[in-house]
Amino acid sequence: MVHSWRKRKLLDDRRDLLTIRSLSWREFEELVGEAYRRLGYTVKENSGPGPDGGVDLTLKKDGDLVLVQCKQWKTMKVGVRTVRELYGVMTARHADSGIVITSGTFTHEARLFAISKPIELVDGKRLAALVGDVRRKSVPAEPIAERKTCPECGAQMVKRIARRGSHAGKAFWGCSSFP
Repeated sequence: MVHSWRKRKLLDDRRDLLTIRSLSWREFEELVGEAYRRLGYTVKENSGPGPDGGVDLTLKKDGDLVLVQCKQWKTMKVGVRTVRELYGVMTARHADSGIVITSGTFTHEARLFAISKPIELVDGKRLAALVGDVRRKSVPAEPIAERKTCPECGAQMVKRIARRGSHAGKAFWGCSSFP
């Protein structure tokens, strides 16, 4: 429960590509997993300490198996070797498709290789757009008149439901940056 809350907050706190690039490689993988979770996928993270075998996340949706390789590279371009390796693992595991996601960009050769394969390449700009889209869709829209800001930090206030105490089950306003 705490981990899922932390991952939701990790995604909700990303506002642009710079905030995505500031993440550690582990947080980057968790961010990508949370984004696909919000898109309706079942996400299995490769959380073991050893090598990942070319797959960081395994996604399932509508009977399809999708393998994901995450590259938290801020300045380097992801080359064709990474895309080829994922394609090999996809073939061996009979995956329906694959996704290589980076906070950077892809080389021309990597993009050419992926064209005729069931592989999607998601660069930093597309990832930032994806994160923004799923973040907006998961936050219920409130009328502008009801939007409030926290008197302590200025963050947006959100409606919450008290889980315990004398007000259990009742709605209240809470700071979006408070757990």
